[in-house]
Amino acid sequence: MTRIRRPLGFTLLELMIAVAIVSILVGIALPSYRDSVVRGQLVDATTALSAMRARMEQYYQDNRSYAAVTSGSTTTSPPCSTALTAGKFTVVCASAPTSSAYTITATGIAGSSVDGFAFSIDQTNAQLTTALPSAWGTAPKSCWITKRGATC
Repeated sequence: MTRIRRPLGFTLLELMIAVAIVSILVGIALPSYRDSVVRGQLVDATTALSAMRARMEQYYQDNRSYAAVTSGSTTTSPPCSTALTAGKFTVVCASAPTSSAYTITATGIAGSSVDGFAFSIDQTNAQLTTALPSAWGTAPKSCWITKRGATC
């Protein structure tokens, strides 16, 4: 009695079909994954801006001014006068605060995944997106854009 041997393994056609399916899945999943990573990093900017605004308001409560205050030989500077790094963002006052106004900006660090993003907040709690990568839309926007294609 002669037994017919079945070949073991996969044929080239089966292997090519599997590679094609995996390629399609990666082509769909990878851009979504990258957007998710960037959205997670944008939270660092918005959180840091909100925290810095709270510190500026506390500074105002203590000094009755957002600007630097001199008392005798001691000068007290506002919290946003020194740059702060939050995740992949640099957070600092856009310009020197006046006695009644300030604007704090968070700018994505060059060369990082959030390069091209910039957000701001001021004493009235006006939240602005001042810069976006072209794939995310156009700026300025009158809110913080934290999702591709989002609108205010």
